[in-house]
Amino acid sequence: MKILKNRNPAVPGFKAAGLDCGIKDNRIKDLALIVSESPATAAAVFTKNRVVSPGVTWSRRALAKSSGSIRAVVVNSGNANAVTGSKGLKDCDAITKKVAQELGIPQKEVFIASTGIIGVPLPSDKIIKATPKLVTELGGKVKNWIDASEAIMTTDLVSKSDRISYSYKGKRIFIGGITKGSGMVHPNMATMLGFVFTDAVIDSKILKMALTEAADRSFNRITVDGDNSTNDCVAILANGKAKNSAIKSDTLGYREFLKALTKLCKNLASKIVLDGEGATKFVTVRVQGGKTRKQAYLIANSVATSSLVKTALFGEDPNWGRIFCAVGNAGAALDPDKVDVFLNKNRLLKNGSPTNLPPQKLVQAMKQHEIDITIDLKCGKEWEEVLTCDLSYDYVKINAEYTT
Repeated sequence: MKILKNRNPAVPGFKAAGLDCGIKDNRIKDLALIVSESPATAAAVFTKNRVVSPGVTWSRRALAKSSGSIRAVVVNSGNANAVTGSKGLKDCDAITKKVAQELGIPQKEVFIASTGIIGVPLPSDKIIKATPKLVTELGGKVKNWIDASEAIMTTDLVSKSDRISYSYKGKRIFIGGITKGSGMVHPNMATMLGFVFTDAVIDSKILKMALTEAADRSFNRITVDGDNSTNDCVAILANGKAKNSAIKSDTLGYREFLKALTKLCKNLASKIVLDGEGATKFVTVRVQGGKTRKQAYLIANSVATSSLVKTALFGEDPNWGRIFCAVGNAGAALDPDKVDVFLNKNRLLKNGSPTNLPPQKLVQAMKQHEIDITIDLKCGKEWEEVLTCDLSYDYVKINAEYTT
């Protein structure tokens, strides 16, 4: 798939800011704030990890208390505020209270998220001290959004943002977003932090429905290393500035919105895989001809998460048997004697038998940065794709030295 460069994620009626408050060393940005100038509906999807950060707990409660109305999102990086005992929730309370006071909004309308090292108490005093300055720096210019997207990074090499727009019944609707993620990425909800903003008129229940569907086709279809974080979430805010007729479920308006939202989420998700820790390859695993989506997904995910496949891709080793082995390990019913396997359009297997492709031709194909693995089950019409990357020496080095 084509990887798009970052685009300005600014959406009418939203402002952003990012600065360093001292959580990270060397004056690196570590605190972001995005605010809607007017009341906004909101929805979010969260990690499926049973160990969750206080930020996840707090934001779930905020959405419930506010009946899906959120005006501000505050995010820190460099510290996950996870596995921090009762202090973690107290820190969330103190930070959101300060943000609410500075903005003049109810505390229940503040969403909070953190990312970074687990098990270290959050220096909430630094965040609280920096909040007044953070609020004064809010703006809608490109620099404001760049600052915010950089402030949520951890091991990311680059910031990640995008924006798309579409017209519906004479109204222009914008959807923009920023995300972070490089490691601890695996499909089990969102597997990263992502914040999406739109000026569409849509209530929180319909917004949650659309976000869940979009995440299922994007953030839930990426994997770097098979690990889910304690802090993962994707949130979306809608302020209604587009003044379109309200988007309702099971309508053309909903389908158009969902199509645009899914496209944005796919773009952001692909940027996470492209920036995978130590990654040198961007890999798309597509399973087609499946009886069910579940069957296709299980097989695609098995190949995408195979350490043997991922290391072979890194080493450009034409050991294609690892791909077929991962297909069989998926726990999904299939007829091996019908399966075709391709790598960058080179057929490796036809009806479960080797095509005797010259190894050197496969090596040349594996030298490409973008790798497409296609598996045709030839038993139906369903398909699924999972995006992943290779597994390199640098991945081990980055994670062996994460806190040192």
